[in-house]
Amino acid sequence: MCRRAHGAAFVTWIGVPEEQFDFVAGRDTVQWYASSADSRRGFCRHCGSSLFFRSERWPGEIHVVRANVPGEIDRAPEGHVHTDTRVDWLDTDADR
Repeated sequence: MCRRAHGAAFVTWIGVPEEQFDFVAGRDTVQWYASSADSRRGFCRHCGSSLFFRSERWPGEIHVVRANVPGEIDRAPEGHVHTDTRVDWLDTDADR
Protein backbone atom coordinates (compact mmCIF):
# COMPACT_ATOMS: atom_id res chain seq x y z
CA MET A 1 0.00 0.00 0.00
CA CYS A 2 2.83 2.44 0.79
CA ARG A 3 4.43 1.95 -2.64
CA ARG A 4 1.16 2.76 -4.38
CA ALA A 5 0.35 5.71 -2.11
CA HIS A 6 3.80 7.25 -2.64
CA GLY A 7 4.85 5.98 -6.06
CA ALA A 8 8.18 4.82 -4.64
CA ALA A 9 9.98 1.58 -3.74
CA PHE A 10 9.58 2.38 -0.03
CA VAL A 11 8.62 5.17 2.34
CA THR A 12 10.48 6.41 5.40
CA TRP A 13 8.15 7.27 8.28
CA ILE A 14 8.70 9.02 11.60
CA GLY A 15 6.55 7.41 14.30
CA VAL A 16 5.39 9.90 16.94
CA PRO A 17 3.21 9.26 20.00
CA GLU A 18 -0.08 11.02 19.24
CA GLU A 19 -0.03 12.86 22.58
CA GLN A 20 3.29 14.48 21.54
CA PHE A 21 2.10 15.50 18.08
CA ASP A 22 0.27 18.67 17.11
CA PHE A 23 -0.21 20.65 13.95
CA VAL A 24 1.56 23.98 13.78
CA ALA A 25 -0.70 24.98 10.88
CA GLY A 26 -2.82 23.36 8.20
CA ARG A 27 -4.94 20.98 10.27
CA ASP A 28 -7.97 21.89 8.13
CA THR A 29 -6.16 20.98 4.90
CA VAL A 30 -5.57 17.32 5.88
CA GLN A 31 -8.01 14.78 4.47
CA TRP A 32 -8.04 11.27 5.96
CA TYR A 33 -8.62 8.21 3.81
CA ALA A 34 -9.32 4.67 5.08
CA SER A 35 -6.73 2.77 3.04
CA SER A 36 -7.56 -0.56 4.70
CA ALA A 37 -9.81 -1.90 7.44
CA ASP A 38 -7.37 -0.85 10.19
CA SER A 39 -5.35 1.99 8.60
CA ARG A 40 -5.88 5.59 7.56
CA ARG A 41 -3.69 7.86 5.47
CA GLY A 42 -3.67 11.63 5.69
CA PHE A 43 -2.98 13.75 2.65
CA CYS A 44 -3.17 17.42 1.71
CA ARG A 45 -6.56 18.13 0.17
CA HIS A 46 -5.02 20.99 -1.88
CA CYS A 47 -1.95 19.40 -3.48
CA GLY A 48 -2.47 15.68 -2.79
CA SER A 49 0.83 15.15 -0.95
CA SER A 50 0.94 12.11 1.32
CA LEU A 51 1.54 13.27 4.87
CA PHE A 52 0.44 10.87 7.63
CA PHE A 53 -0.38 7.28 8.45
CA ARG A 54 -2.30 5.78 11.39
CA SER A 55 -2.90 2.08 11.99
CA GLU A 56 -4.25 -0.23 14.65
CA ARG A 57 -0.93 -2.07 14.22
CA TRP A 58 0.76 0.88 15.97
CA PRO A 59 -1.95 2.20 18.31
CA GLY A 60 -1.34 5.62 19.83
CA GLU A 61 1.12 6.65 17.10
CA ILE A 62 0.88 8.93 14.11
CA HIS A 63 3.45 8.39 11.39
CA VAL A 64 4.75 11.37 9.45
CA VAL A 65 6.40 11.07 6.03
CA ARG A 66 10.10 11.84 6.66
CA ALA A 67 10.49 13.63 3.32
CA ASN A 68 7.99 16.26 4.51
CA VAL A 69 9.97 17.16 7.63
CA PRO A 70 12.55 19.85 6.83
CA GLY A 71 15.99 19.57 8.41
CA GLU A 72 17.44 17.05 10.79
CA ILE A 73 15.58 14.98 13.37
CA ASP A 74 16.92 13.47 16.58
CA ARG A 75 17.46 9.91 15.27
CA ALA A 76 18.25 7.81 12.23
CA PRO A 77 15.89 5.17 10.82
CA GLU A 78 15.74 2.24 13.23
CA GLY A 79 14.29 -0.63 11.24
CA HIS A 80 12.61 -2.06 8.19
CA VAL A 81 9.04 -3.39 8.14
CA HIS A 82 7.13 -5.30 5.50
CA THR A 83 10.35 -6.52 3.89
CA ASP A 84 8.49 -9.69 2.93
CA THR A 85 6.52 -7.66 0.38
CA ARG A 86 9.33 -5.44 -0.88
CA VAL A 87 10.05 -5.15 -4.59
CA ASP A 88 12.51 -7.82 -5.71
CA TRP A 89 14.90 -5.34 -7.34
CA LEU A 90 15.58 -3.43 -4.09
CA ASP A 91 18.62 -4.46 -2.04
CA THR A 92 18.50 -3.35 1.60
CA ASP A 93 20.64 -3.96 4.66
CA ALA A 94 17.74 -6.04 5.95
CA ASP A 95 18.65 -8.61 3.28
CA ARG A 96 22.05 -9.26 4.84
